[in-house]
Amino acid sequence: MSKRRKNQRAAAPGGKRERVRDVFVPRPFEGLADEPEWIGLRELVPAASAPLRLTPALVEEYGDRPITLATVLPMAAPAMSRSDGHVFVGLQRHLQSGDVSRDLAESLLCAIRTEPGAPVSVPPLPGPGPRLQDILVDGPLEITLHENFEFWLAPEAAGDPTVQASLERANAAIYPTVRLAAARAAYWCRVPEKAHVRWVLPEAEEAALDALARLGAAGSLTLAEGTKFAGMFRAHGRLVPVWDLPEEPPAADWEAPVADFAKRYADALADTAPLDAAARRSRQGLLGRQLTLR
Repeated sequence: MSKRRKNQRAAAPGGKRERVRDVFVPRPFEGLADEPEWIGLRELVPAASAPLRLTPALVEEYGDRPITLATVLPMAAPAMSRSDGHVFVGLQRHLQSGDVSRDLAESLLCAIRTEPGAPVSVPPLPGPGPRLQDILVDGPLEITLHENFEFWLAPEAAGDPTVQASLERANAAIYPTVRLAAARAAYWCRVPEKAHVRWVLPEAEEAALDALARLGAAGSLTLAEGTKFAGMFRAHGRLVPVWDLPEEPPAADWEAPVADFAKRYADALADTAPLDAAARRSRQGLLGRQLTLR
C-alpha cells in the first residue's frame, strides 16, 4: 500500500467536495507501552474496556472526567459522552483516516469537549493534530474483558426498553474470549465448531517472521497435539499468528502450551544466523498462508 493515499472529505461549505491527502501510518500505536494490546483490542477482542488518563495539561484544561477505552460502542460510534460525565472512546470504528492514533485522539478530544449526555460529533478526517501518544499518560492497559456490553450504560438507561433491545442485538455478536496469561496480547476465543489462539507478536515483522520460519522448519509451529498453525495476518505493523484448536477444552488448558511455544519462539528469535534452506522454504510458505481476519 502506498504511504500516501487520497481520501475524500465530506461536502465542504458551498456544496463542493474537497480532496485531501491523508498520510498512512503503518504502526499507529508505536511508542505506546502496550502497543500489542492496543492492536489486540482493536483486531481480536469483541467486548473489552480499559481506563485512560489524559496528560495533566489536558486535565487542567478540560477537567478530570473518567475516560474509558472500549473495543466498540453503540452503532460503532467513535465516542460517547454519558450523562454522568463518563467519556468513552471506541477503538473499532468504521470511518477512519490513515492514522488510527490521530483518529482516536480526535474522538477523545471531541468527547471531552462535549457536554455530558450530548451527542459527540467527530470529523471522519480530522486533519493534522495531536495523537494518542501526545494526549495520554502512557502505561500498561488495565484491560477488562466483558461477556456483554452493559458497561456502556449509564445507571438511568438500564431500564430503557429501546436501549435493552439494542444491547441484546450487540450481545448476540459476542463470542467467548479470554486473555491468556502465558503471553502478552495472546487471546483464546471459541467460535462455532472450533477455537483459536491469536497472539500479537511484539517484535518487528521481519524478525518475527524469521523466528516463525525457523520453528516451521523444525516442525515446531503447532501448540500441541490436535492443534494446527492456521497462518498469520498483519495488523498495524505487527504479525499475529493464529492456531486452530479443538472446541471443547477451556482457555485455561492452553496456558501451558502457549507458554511452551513462547519459549520456543524466544529461542528462535535469539538466533540471528542466516536462515538455512529449510527455513527459507518455511518462510515462503508462511507468506503464502497469510490470513484475512475480516
